[in-house]
Amino acid sequence: MIKAKLITHHLEFKKPAGTSRGVLLHKPTWYIVLQHSLTNSIGIGECSIIPGLSLDNESQIESILGSIITRINGGEKPLISEFVAFPAVQFALETAYEDLAFERNFNPYPGLFSEGKKHLSINGLIWMGDKSSMLDQIQDKLDAGFTCLKMKIGAIDFQAELDILKTIRSKYSSDEIELRVDANGAFSVEDAPRKLEQLCTYDLHSIEQPIKQDQWNHMAVLCANSPIPIALDEELIGIADSGDQQQMLDFIRPPYIILKPSLIGGIQAANTWIKIANTKNIGWWATSALESNIGLNAIAQWVSNIPTEMPQGLGTGQLFKNNVHSPLTIKNGKLVSDATQKWDSNLFS
Repeated sequence: MIKAKLITHHLEFKKPAGTSRGVLLHKPTWYIVLQHSLTNSIGIGECSIIPGLSLDNESQIESILGSIITRINGGEKPLISEFVAFPAVQFALETAYEDLAFERNFNPYPGLFSEGKKHLSINGLIWMGDKSSMLDQIQDKLDAGFTCLKMKIGAIDFQAELDILKTIRSKYSSDEIELRVDANGAFSVEDAPRKLEQLCTYDLHSIEQPIKQDQWNHMAVLCANSPIPIALDEELIGIADSGDQQQMLDFIRPPYIILKPSLIGGIQAANTWIKIANTKNIGWWATSALESNIGLNAIAQWVSNIPTEMPQGLGTGQLFKNNVHSPLTIKNGKLVSDATQKWDSNLFS
């Protein structure tokens, strides 16, 4: 017999986090906690949203999650496919059941990573801000051993952002530091080609979502002509049908796609995107959607079981004041599970 409960938590950022939707000081997250009455093992899944970006209707989430808890306690097993309009709910429900299945808490996708025997290369995330603060962040990441940096752009003067990239490249070649930029749709269709040409000077690995999503014609033209490889991010949100996914990738033909399980419907949904992308020689990497360490751990375990050397976007765990204490640790620009550290399960008891 499985019993379920719902725990609500509000994550607080150490510093204001700038996104294309504004500045975040805190964000809500919910945990589905399952417990097996015979083994007492638990499974935890995190439902985390980014207000204004996630497809999930924030005003309805607690009601949806509450109904799931009621149904589980009544002996049902709700299907993930029932909640297509709530991809963050799908991710939470899916990972809670996966975690419970292995009867080893906080271990939904066991493998070498969860055993502390494998590390994941990750990018150092540089948040949008003024030029001085962004340069300080960059130096901190370099001092911490990162060799791949992802810089959010589009929030300050574009020339200032170019100056920052110029400063990095004056000190480090592309062989030493891989640079990624994320525009979060900040460029206009008219300005995007010119800005991509200017950015090209700095040997960038890729640029995420240069223009807003749902402009397939314009994005296809950019992907075909951009001097910098384009990675689709927000473009994937809301496309749940595999046929529609194939159609979009065939039409736009991006070099890369970015997978955020909380925004696209969970791990199996991400696996579907990967399967389709692989048939079209489209690269990918996974990124957290500002989950706590619960969701971050699930994504890291999943990715670590897939053969890839691509640096992932999984360095967000240190952003919060009140994250769940976990074995997740960043060492020399890599995410590892430190076997000497334990999960703080008090929040879930």
